[in-house]
Amino acid sequence: MVGKKIGGRTYYYLAESARVDGKPRVVTQRYLGTADEIARAVPGGEPASASYRTHGDVAAVWATLCRLDFVRRVDDVVRAKPSLGLTLAVAVLHRATAPETPIGEWWATGAAADLVRPRLSTVDGLWRVLERLTPERITGIEETVATAVLDVLDDHAALAVDVPQFAAFAPADCTLPSACQGVLAGAGLRVTRDGAIPLESRLYRRDDGTAPTFASLMGELSPATLVFHAGQAAQLDLGSRSGFVGSLPLTDHPGLLTQPASARKRVDPERFAGLTALDTHAVVDGVRRRVILTHSATLHAAQSRAFADELATATRELDGLAEALAAGTHRGDRAQVHAEIGRVTRGRRIERVLTAVLSGNRPGEIRVERRIDSSALARLDDEFFGKQVLVTDRDWPIGDVVTAYRARTHLESTFRWLTGPAVTGPTPRWEWTPQRIAAHGLVSVLAATVTHLMRREADRAGMNLSVRELLDQLAGIGELVLRYPSTGGRPRAKRLLTELDPAQQALSDLFGLGQAATSA
Repeated sequence: MVGKKIGGRTYYYLAESARVDGKPRVVTQRYLGTADEIARAVPGGEPASASYRTHGDVAAVWATLCRLDFVRRVDDVVRAKPSLGLTLAVAVLHRATAPETPIGEWWATGAAADLVRPRLSTVDGLWRVLERLTPERITGIEETVATAVLDVLDDHAALAVDVPQFAAFAPADCTLPSACQGVLAGAGLRVTRDGAIPLESRLYRRDDGTAPTFASLMGELSPATLVFHAGQAAQLDLGSRSGFVGSLPLTDHPGLLTQPASARKRVDPERFAGLTALDTHAVVDGVRRRVILTHSATLHAAQSRAFADELATATRELDGLAEALAAGTHRGDRAQVHAEIGRVTRGRRIERVLTAVLSGNRPGEIRVERRIDSSALARLDDEFFGKQVLVTDRDWPIGDVVTAYRARTHLESTFRWLTGPAVTGPTPRWEWTPQRIAAHGLVSVLAATVTHLMRREADRAGMNLSVRELLDQLAGIGELVLRYPSTGGRPRAKRLLTELDPAQQALSDLFGLGQAATSA
């Protein structure tokens, strides 16, 4: 909330800020009135102060932790005093709602301190407390939380997914995490088929040569349906393997790519807008397998735009080379010019549509002319953009196969939000020991578990949102806190939720934000 003094009086506005072109800007504001007008609207006299804070995301995540009986379950496993379950719950709540804000600042200025029960007076030293999480305790915590999640699901089928870009752990005193020497971590995850909700994790280092092979990592997460992408397909013998959903390189099945659009059928328009598919069979690793050619209108448009930008960049570079050769400022020989052309046109199928013809033999006389093959460009657009070739031995409906394959994408997106560019320690010169990495990894995995469960519930209620979109919507449910002067006891405060739009009201009803959560 902001106050503007006009003519000697202060007028209050509920303001929402966001970064625009990298700079903070007020993007919306709502007039509330003067302090007198606010006081008349809220019984109890004139408040001494008022403040605004986000509320819905913290309240919804805490309510979900409460429904999972998170604190009691963790304490039953750990059996430590003081409660490690409450400390871990607060860490998960922070990671899920404000991963980029220091936990002390988040606790002091946000809604968590008023929602969490039993009360915590401070979060100082929280990460030191979590150093009591041994590998055995981490395994037990994941198992008990997984049991709580499965209790609310009808479908207990699981997927095994590798997320190699899980997190980067950088020192806390590093001003530019991307340039600091830290720890790069990947994660193998066993997740639910329904909602991609993490149930079990295996963290591994990617930067010291000890990362497990994809096949061995996935073997640790059985029983589960293995999910893989085209780049991992070569590491698997699909001829003898069972229980998998993955994608294959498009170039391995040119016959499928030339099938007319009329051969594909729409796939559940309510769940997958603009997705069509052809369900057929093909030989994969010597065995006839079920393959599904999918085409996404959204992916097609994105790939087409990206390729157009890349093609424009390549043509500009070739035009610049041609101008330099004509002006005599580039006097390389044919081998040098040819290497320069190869650098510009190599990769991303640019060489399919863009060619360069050299003339002249001696430096100073060499010229280059570039050409775009419009027919090749049309074939590329028609045969490749928007398409994927999925392979599976499951007899699931096409929509379920697509959902399983996209689990990795959803998880990668969630962990980019939860861990940001890098996870930094809470104090300067924080050393990332294996135990600390395991504890922070557990917090991120549990935050993904809770938020993916919330996303599944929103999806069942007809709101198809990513985790980030869901939490952003919930964060838009604000709380106005009016504090009144003390009359001898503790200062009084009234809390009012801001006016909700229809989508926010639906989320408020779904997660019971009008009800006070007591204990997670």
